[in-house]
Amino acid sequence: MKTAKTVEEWESDLGEQMRAMRLRANLDQISLAERAGIGLTAVKNVESGKGATLKTLIKMLRVLDRADWLSSLAPPVSISPLQMLKAKPVRRRASRRRAGKSSGDA
Repeated sequence: MKTAKTVEEWESDLGEQMRAMRLRANLDQISLAERAGIGLTAVKNVESGKGATLKTLIKMLRVLDRADWLSSLAPPVSISPLQMLKAKPVRRRASRRRAGKSSGDA
């Protein structure tokens, strides 16, 4: 049975991927930090799996031309087919009056 990753494992994996992307883009840490408008320490923290702010991550992803990652993290909310089946149908018109009953009948 596969166990879920810890927060630290996710940070480490993400840091490794960010470092690999930076190297593929042929950037050193200083250049990435300057282009992203963040500190060198922030880049080092992300890459070493020590964490960073969401703002730092977004800025780095933009410079590395991987802002598409953000869309996969927060896809648009939609109604699932199961929720649609469970939802009550919207009434389209009022019910007909039954024969033999009128507003004056008691």
